[in-house]
Amino acid sequence: MQLQQEEPGLYIALISIHGLIRSKNLELGRDADTGGQTKYVVDLANALARQPNVAKVDLITRRVVDDKVHCDYSAAIEPLDADGARIVRIDCGPEQYLPKEQLWEHLDAFTDNLLDFFHEQDRMPDVVHSHYADAGYVATKISHLSGIPLIHTGHSLGRDKRKRLMASGMTSKNVEKRYNMGYRIEAEEQVLANASLVITSTRQEIEAQYELYDFYSPERMRVIPPGTDLSLFHPPELGEAPTQITSAVRRFLDEPDKPMILALSRPDPRKNIATLVQAYGESPELREMANLVIVAGNRDDIREMDNGAQEVMSELLVLIDYYDLYGKVAIPKKHLPSEVPAIYRMAANSRGVFINPALTEPFGLTLLEAAASGLPFVATENGGPLDIVENCEAGLLIDPLNARALGNAIKTLLLDGEMWRTFSANGIKNVALKYSWNAHARAYLKQIKPLVEAHVPQQISPEIVNASRLSDRLIVSDLDKTLLSNPTGLREFCQMLRERRKDVAFGIATGRRLDSVLKVLKKYRIPKPDILISSLGSQIHYGRELELSTDWEEHVDHDWNPRAIRRILRRVEGLTLQDESEQSKFKISFHVAPAYQDSLTRDKIMKLLRQEEQSVNVFLTAGQNLDITPARVSKGLALRYVASIWGIPLERVLVAAGAGSDEDMITGNTLSVIVSNRAHEPLSSGKQQEDHKIFYATQPNALGILEAIEHYHFFEEEAGAVCA
Repeated sequence: MQLQQEEPGLYIALISIHGLIRSKNLELGRDADTGGQTKYVVDLANALARQPNVAKVDLITRRVVDDKVHCDYSAAIEPLDADGARIVRIDCGPEQYLPKEQLWEHLDAFTDNLLDFFHEQDRMPDVVHSHYADAGYVATKISHLSGIPLIHTGHSLGRDKRKRLMASGMTSKNVEKRYNMGYRIEAEEQVLANASLVITSTRQEIEAQYELYDFYSPERMRVIPPGTDLSLFHPPELGEAPTQITSAVRRFLDEPDKPMILALSRPDPRKNIATLVQAYGESPELREMANLVIVAGNRDDIREMDNGAQEVMSELLVLIDYYDLYGKVAIPKKHLPSEVPAIYRMAANSRGVFINPALTEPFGLTLLEAAASGLPFVATENGGPLDIVENCEAGLLIDPLNARALGNAIKTLLLDGEMWRTFSANGIKNVALKYSWNAHARAYLKQIKPLVEAHVPQQISPEIVNASRLSDRLIVSDLDKTLLSNPTGLREFCQMLRERRKDVAFGIATGRRLDSVLKVLKKYRIPKPDILISSLGSQIHYGRELELSTDWEEHVDHDWNPRAIRRILRRVEGLTLQDESEQSKFKISFHVAPAYQDSLTRDKIMKLLRQEEQSVNVFLTAGQNLDITPARVSKGLALRYVASIWGIPLERVLVAAGAGSDEDMITGNTLSVIVSNRAHEPLSSGKQQEDHKIFYATQPNALGILEAIEHYHFFEEEAGAVCA
């Protein structure tokens, strides 16, 4: 990628939130979250930073401070191997280590903390690249606010995984309870609707997995297979000294020199290791000709593992006992990441076979590692292994739910010496030709080049900056349901504002248009706000004359096609456009007829618009008022835009609002109050987390805001400290 000499080089931000990520000795297989993705993003960061036109790569993940994990994961910054590459750890809810299914409720705070980090840097990233759905949720919000091009890699996809889990026997209810699949799929839909580029490892991902999504745009998807470190993964060498893992495996086996059937993965139900043990146990021929070696993460005590891993290990031990496989199966308790290449070479040296029987495998990096080591493989036919078999010609594919087919494929490779030698040689040659990290990084930069060149940094007019009265805190309230309806409270609140004008800026965020708001302000004698966010966040007005921010209008007018939206929704029975007075440049409003209020759900409208490739926000209030805005429009995004320009930390922003279109104002790092008359409105599931700054006032309307000011000690130096 050729850049002008005076340009500083690219700044790339990779976001991968869950799991345990560090520069050395990755704990691969420790749990369901610390698998191939963690290794992939570390290798990717190093490979990109080694390219000549890349100045900086930040691999951004979650900071963890927990006695149960290594202190490495608590460091805010950790250098990676390549110059210019580092791991950046951002606070995200509780400090202790959490599985990814429990992180959703903390991602708004992670987003706010990450934006703070970016603003502290010399410049914003040129691109943000999210890995997995949780990072996609965060990166989408950052892209909406900043305009930075968004790149996404799914690694695995919720809709496909749900289908596979249900095929294995889990009920839809249990899948949702265990994996929070609803959150995940909605985040995936959002990121697909807004990403400039989706990078996949295989063509199969695009054609069979992403095709399941409403916003399916294959023209924005590119296949760039990940690389393999050939300095680590290579065929056995003469005189290679045995390692500690060699002894750990051999001590399980009566005849350790037999060929090895090797499985290497974390102990996760989706990896389907039990079917492999079943296939081995039910085949006298396999038990006679080979040993089975299962390297399934590290453990001290199975009883202390997480539920999924404990379930898998317990089932494996039961199966080993049932089939009486003692002396034929090795399940070592521990191995070092640095020993993984030696494990492959040990299996290759025994003329064995590598097995990946996962229900679905997004890519199959272990297959490349095995093939580069000269070890033929048998792998699931679901996912990335299709491409790897086609490109490398080093293995066989099987239905992972068919134990007999799995056993027969293993026997074929073990018995057919010519096939084994051909597959072994093909793997060594073709992995080196087609799967290297340097080639991956070059292809990656070629794809992002037009996105970086087309991106125009967000403009901020001096007028809106100068409109700040240099206050170091801000109160923002919704209008109709929150501020009004209690004359006594409103009068006391307005008096407080007048007395505190030098201490605090005042803002209103509403779905109303400017003209309607001005009438309300005059009628109720409410002081003119310093900032007015109107039309659901599509317009920002500031200063004494409430000037319109044309910068914000230009920013939100991204992929906005109101004519197409009206055309699409005009065909929907039960929808009628509201009066012209309720419409604005970036808001289209409909009435939902009473007879259709149960059937015309927000999800149904969103699905229809996504299928027509319209990236928008959909707000449905009380089942009867439907508002459509651009994807970059929300009250919360507009609020953060203003707070950032005025230099007011979100921890000193008090927001009075409720559910629906207000909700993203009161999640994240803002101090928030829900007044008592709005307490009946349910927030999105998971938003009422214990550690989040939401105060439920006992008083209604403006009185509740005054109660929150006291609760948070809002005007004291350490705003946010709550009353005992």
